[in-house]
Amino acid sequence: MTGTVPRSQTWTVAPVDVSSPEAASLLRDYFIDVSDRYFQLHLGRRSTPAEIEEGLADHPSDDLTPPTGVFLVARHGDDPAGCAGLRVLDRRTVELTRMFVRHARRGTGGGARLLAAAEEAARDLGAARIVLDTRLDLVEARALYVRHGYAEVPAHNDRRYAEIWYGKELGPARSSPR
Repeated sequence: MTGTVPRSQTWTVAPVDVSSPEAASLLRDYFIDVSDRYFQLHLGRRSTPAEIEEGLADHPSDDLTPPTGVFLVARHGDDPAGCAGLRVLDRRTVELTRMFVRHARRGTGGGARLLAAAEEAARDLGAARIVLDTRLDLVEARALYVRHGYAEVPAHNDRRYAEIWYGKELGPARSSPR
């Protein structure tokens, strides 16, 4: 039985230092995933190691740390299996970025759990609104956002790969502990 992941394992999400080896590994996997999909769609090939290094250098994540943001790692059981970052844009708004679940763990509820934790972390940062950008070809991510109450909004940036923008108004922070 190859590639089967037990659904019975639980997902947990917690903030980590974005400069940690664990975060670096997840961020590299995220960049490989989105880059490979882009290059496959537009050039019929996967990205090269040099293109991944360039992407990581051109799109640093070092601002995903308090007070300008937060970096979350999702674990499926004990395994780091996903991540998400939040970047403070203004006193009311944070941006969701680097939302990713490793392929082997997709379909086990990690995306929804990670998104809920990111929304709670956004509230903890004082945000009343969360926004994000994504590409049109990332249909699974777009479906996840819409399923969880995100709606298309006007562009809040002019990034090269941003093709569609979503936003969501956040309710008050939960009073119960995570």
